[in-house]
Amino acid sequence: MPIEGILLLVAVLIFVSVISSKLSDKFGVPILLLFLTIGMLAGSEGIGGIYFDDARLAKSVGVVALIFIIFSGGLDTNWEDARSVILPGAILSTVGVLITATITGFFAVYILKFSLLEGMLLGSIVSSTDAAAVFSVLRSKRISLKQPLKPLLEFESGSNDPMAIFLTVGFISILTVKNMNITALIPRFMLDMSVGALIGYFMAKFIVFFINRLKLGYEGLYPVIMISLVLLTYVIAVFLKGNGILAVYLAGLMLGKAEFPNKKMIMRFHDGLAWLAQIVMFVTLGLLVFPSHIVPLIGAGFLLTFLLMVVARPVSVLLCLLPFNITMRKKAMVAWVGLRGSVPIILATFPFMAGIPQADTMFNIVFFVVITSVFIQGTSIPVISKILKLDIPLAYKMSYPIEFKKTVDIDAELIDVIVPFDSEVIGKKISDLDIPNECLIVLICRNGKFVIPSGSIVIESGDVLLILANAANFSVFQQMLARLRKEG
Repeated sequence: MPIEGILLLVAVLIFVSVISSKLSDKFGVPILLLFLTIGMLAGSEGIGGIYFDDARLAKSVGVVALIFIIFSGGLDTNWEDARSVILPGAILSTVGVLITATITGFFAVYILKFSLLEGMLLGSIVSSTDAAAVFSVLRSKRISLKQPLKPLLEFESGSNDPMAIFLTVGFISILTVKNMNITALIPRFMLDMSVGALIGYFMAKFIVFFINRLKLGYEGLYPVIMISLVLLTYVIAVFLKGNGILAVYLAGLMLGKAEFPNKKMIMRFHDGLAWLAQIVMFVTLGLLVFPSHIVPLIGAGFLLTFLLMVVARPVSVLLCLLPFNITMRKKAMVAWVGLRGSVPIILATFPFMAGIPQADTMFNIVFFVVITSVFIQGTSIPVISKILKLDIPLAYKMSYPIEFKKTVDIDAELIDVIVPFDSEVIGKKISDLDIPNECLIVLICRNGKFVIPSGSIVIESGDVLLILANAANFSVFQQMLARLRKEG
């Protein structure tokens, strides 16, 4: 095929994938399912007729895509919310993954007649979860989840992939290396996680130090240099026998709470890059599957998916969250939203590379489990959250026509605050307010329209004030509003 034909094919697949996201917004269908469907339709057994059977290339594409997806997930994580759930999240992402893998593995032995090690390998492959699918469905219905569910699910899903990858690689090693037993995984686990965590921590520190002192003449080069640093983080961790995905996630998590030049631009760039990576990865994995190979496994796949949803995941959640003061309704919600995502399908390509005899069956079963899990659990999340009374309205994020780039040279940031309906500031001019000298009202949003503030502007009930101030001065401003409200 000429290069123009390849470019046309790539352009059409990306275009259709992006446009299909509107279906997710309108009907609440998880976008992961749409991307995979597009890949299947474009495949040799679909209308596209594209023959693709290169598991090695699919694995390579998946790993590279996963690096940037995981990094973007860490970068976008709200540290203030995440730090309150680090302990339960960490237990869910390690012990919880192990429990899920073990229970699912025993089911696989019984249902698919696998050996115990093959069953544990399959259980490991499907043990991680994907919160992105959960929150894409919730966003389409304009709802969210009560605390601490949202940060807990985000942190768990972002940090449980390394454990699933470790278990998958570990059981493949036991199956392929002579005289290796399961106890050999214990020291390997300690090395894998500790090296990955250390590399992630030190690379994040280095990146902040480096970017803060890097004076590039073109802003567009900052996201480019960040790409190289993310890849470097992964490669260094892997070369040192550590978990590269864990290193990338922790680096992203630490960078998310740090301050460095062009941070907002870099975050937006990596958000777009992560979406592109998801499209490429899911379409590639969709192309790799042959639907006709899945049909004979539908019965076993349904049974395994059902047991994973109602036994393996709930048991692991209940055991891991037992020491924490979390209500049973919230535990039930955490158990139900354990959707499988992209990582299990990527991991399902690993047995092909290792020459595992049951590799083809494993890949097809995993693909079916992911699709079924996402469809059943994903589409039912809004209903379940309402039944359990754990849903809340999705917070509206105001988009302002002003951007502020925080740097180490200025101790201030843009923060918005709503004027209380009973505040005494209502009806007063800005010039008459007792505002701290270093606290500036930059913009006013009133009835959906923006008003440029001046001393003669009169404050109205429900005004959203965009304030430029540091934390201390903004606190004084808030106290002023609260004091006036009490006096009123």
